[in-house]
Parts: sequence; C-alpha cells; structure tokens
Amino acid sequence: MFSHVTVGCTDLPRAAAFYDALLAPLGLERRPVTPDGGPEAACWVAPGQALPRFYVYIPLDGEPASAGNGSMVAFNAASAVAVNAAHEAALRHGGRDEGPPGPRPRYGHGYYGAYLRDPDGNKIHVAYRGDIRAD
Repeated sequence: MFSHVTVGCTDLPRAAAFYDALLAPLGLERRPVTPDGGPEAACWVAPGQALPRFYVYIPLDGEPASAGNGSMVAFNAASAVAVNAAHEAALRHGGRDEGPPGPRPRYGHGYYGAYLRDPDGNKIHVAYRGDIRAD
C-alpha cells in the first residue's frame, strides 16, 4: 500500500541512532540513501525488500521539524517480545514513553503494543498483531 513514510527531525545523527535502536528488534535495516537533491536523510527497509521504506529527514524548507497532532507511524513487530525490545531500546536512545508495552484488547484479541515519542516528538507505535492471522 505505501511506498514510504517520512518524519522530520532536527538532528539527523540523533534521529538515526534512535531509529536504528527502535527498528533493529523489528528486523528493519538502515539502507544507503542516494543523494537526489533532497534533504539529508536516513532510511530503513526490511532485508531484501525495496519497499516500503521509512525515512527520517531534515525538512527541505529549512524550518524546524514538528510533530503533527493526530499523526502517528506504527511499525509491525513479529512478537510481543520484539515490541518490548523495540520500546526499551527506543527509551535508551532518547525516546519518551507514551504507553508502555502491553495487551491492547480493545484493538483486538492478541493485539500487543507500545507507544512512544521520538526525540523530535513524532508519535510512534510498535504493534504485534496477534489478532490478524498471517496467511
């Protein structure tokens, strides 16, 4: 469905370290970003896949990055253990807790997730979708 998702940051090395820590337990890897005339960026993908991609950018317009009210990026996790590991790693790398890991039965039986903010205030959700059968 998606080609890529992008969030802004004010300090790319700090943001890249945060997302390296958050996304490694989810099996995502940073890939090189070929300069294309756009802003400096970091990018992550699933191994062996070209898309979808997740990017962190310094805003092109030169204005400070800001988090959108009501905006959130949700990453899929292979297990509740991976949700816990990603949340813990993110907190150690400048993230703020917005809802600790745990069952979220109102979203579905077997749904397990955690919420946090990245160092720039972007809202992030990590979810194990035990409520959806992988066919």
